[in-house]
Amino acid sequence: MKLDFGREVCGHLAQAEKREWLVTNGIGGFASGTIAGLLTRRYHGLLLAALQPPLGRTLLAAKLDETVEYDGLYPASGRFYPLFANRWVTGPVEPSGYHYLNRFHLEGTTPVWTFGVGNALLEKRIWMQPGANTTYIQYRLARATGPLTLEAKVFVNYRDYHHTAIVNEWQPHITPVAHGLRVQMFDTAVPLYLFGQTASLTPQFDWYEDFYLSLEEYRGQNDVQEDHVYAALMQAILRPGKTMTLVATTETEPELDGDAAYAVRQTYEAALLDKARNWRGMDIPPAIEQLTLAADQFVVKRPTQSDPDGRSLIAGYPWFSDWGRDTMIALPGLTLAAGRPELAARILRTYAQFVDRGMLPNRFPDEGETPEYNTVDATLWYFEAIRAYHAAGDDTLVRELFPVLADIIAWHRRGTRYQIHMDEKDGLIYAGEPGVQLTWMDAKVEDWVVTPRIGKPVEINALWYNALRIMADFARLLGEDAAPYAALADKVKRGFGRFWYEAMGFCYDVIDGPEGDDGRLRPNQLFAISLPHSPLTPAQQRSALDACGRHLLTAHGLRSLSPDDPEYLGHYGGDQRKRDTAYHQGTVWSWLIGPFVAAHLRVYQNPAQARTFLEPLLRHLADHGVGSISEIFDGDPPFTPRGCIAQAWSVAELLRLWHMT
Repeated sequence: MKLDFGREVCGHLAQAEKREWLVTNGIGGFASGTIAGLLTRRYHGLLLAALQPPLGRTLLAAKLDETVEYDGLYPASGRFYPLFANRWVTGPVEPSGYHYLNRFHLEGTTPVWTFGVGNALLEKRIWMQPGANTTYIQYRLARATGPLTLEAKVFVNYRDYHHTAIVNEWQPHITPVAHGLRVQMFDTAVPLYLFGQTASLTPQFDWYEDFYLSLEEYRGQNDVQEDHVYAALMQAILRPGKTMTLVATTETEPELDGDAAYAVRQTYEAALLDKARNWRGMDIPPAIEQLTLAADQFVVKRPTQSDPDGRSLIAGYPWFSDWGRDTMIALPGLTLAAGRPELAARILRTYAQFVDRGMLPNRFPDEGETPEYNTVDATLWYFEAIRAYHAAGDDTLVRELFPVLADIIAWHRRGTRYQIHMDEKDGLIYAGEPGVQLTWMDAKVEDWVVTPRIGKPVEINALWYNALRIMADFARLLGEDAAPYAALADKVKRGFGRFWYEAMGFCYDVIDGPEGDDGRLRPNQLFAISLPHSPLTPAQQRSALDACGRHLLTAHGLRSLSPDDPEYLGHYGGDQRKRDTAYHQGTVWSWLIGPFVAAHLRVYQNPAQARTFLEPLLRHLADHGVGSISEIFDGDPPFTPRGCIAQAWSVAELLRLWHMT
């Protein structure tokens, strides 16, 4: 897919500001913004550094306001072109630099703007150095009949990426260093370095107030405006065919040669694509190439005491950290489908170190070192992730982790946190207690859990059955006794029959809950069809799949609740309470296209038809987070993209299913 936009998008504010770009550094840091150059989120900026990788994200470099001078008719009378745009609390967008934007496209994951000023074309690129909190902003005068003068105000900040900043008592130390400036906002702050080999950087200090963050208002936030510090004035003269690069970094000695740094980035991404092609032994189409590069954006280092080179997966940008559930669901697509089995193994080993009382952590908090274990499904997805890795042809990891898996099964049989335990009567897993959200439908507002699902959720028991069959297979592989696992799986399969809602032709979503069995039509039953080991009969598989297809399927994924349900909400927006109320009550989740298509393949065995379900999401690469897949969409037409602009399991499931079909 060619992610290339002309004036039909670039010159129209509504189109240009709804499309966002993202670059990452592999340690949790990132940069993001809109095609139009407007800040519309608190998460937009040129350097959101991971000061405690992969977390501790802190906004250091906010934006550049660039103006160029070119083509004076008389001496010293050059024309000035503002290339930036700001929306202010008072209402206007001023100036409107996007009017000069002729083109926006991606080179790999690198966003490229092409501005037209007179007969000159000025290109701008933004990328990050892999493994460092370093952002490069490069300008290239691609076409001109003379020199062009570039001037930019550099805006900085120092605040947690979830927050906003207003004018305060900071007294920044802005001091010259070789090739640039050192900016320290206060005595204990991590310094930001601004370098430009072929530019002058002059210290400044002034607060610019009342930048208006329009999407934060849509999300119902109270702090919808922000102030930034004007810390430096950058000035440079560009000549035709030449480049100038500004480096924003926490490193004292980064690579200052922009062309050399960009070559490193391009080489890195070319190697990722080579791995994907070589793994499959075939060429892959442009859209899948783009997804393969997008997959790498979620991969981060998570050092541990025993493995300083540990790895994890960020759940989504711009606001999520690494989550156990999301990591295990996304792992096959982001690593194996991308030709990176060694990365899969490292992630699986990293998480093994965090298993506690038979559970994987749900989330690593932004602050503090103690993981949160409020999940019943992350641990069961761990089995499926290891199975997928083993299917790629390596027995070593199975042998290494088998004792961990056996201990997990034992804990689930006897019981662990939050009443997670196996019911001896039917072999099914019961989980939950008031005030705790344990499944992927985990929205919670203060003490209110929107979809508590206490009891025996259908997908949890599909995963439990799948895990037991996997353990039996692993035991046989290693010469261990497989009979106990196989016998227990047989018992679970018989017990799973209780989920079948004969009158409706699909599965109950939860049974044995505080208010009885929940017969609402939700997509969770798809996992009882899509996982390698299904506890349903072929007739049940087809009936449940068809019900989900008729009522839940949209072009961009599956609704989380049937529109016929009285509690269905088809629009996602407003403050946190309104958003979280809709989150799993009708909102479309793009990652659910994965289990739906996998189930469709099992039932109908028609790969060509199954692939047609993926095509709208592949086209969505150009709609919202350019080059990636959104987290969610409204349940009602026109199915507007919402939530994170780039979601790990959404990208992962598209990659995984494309290769399956």
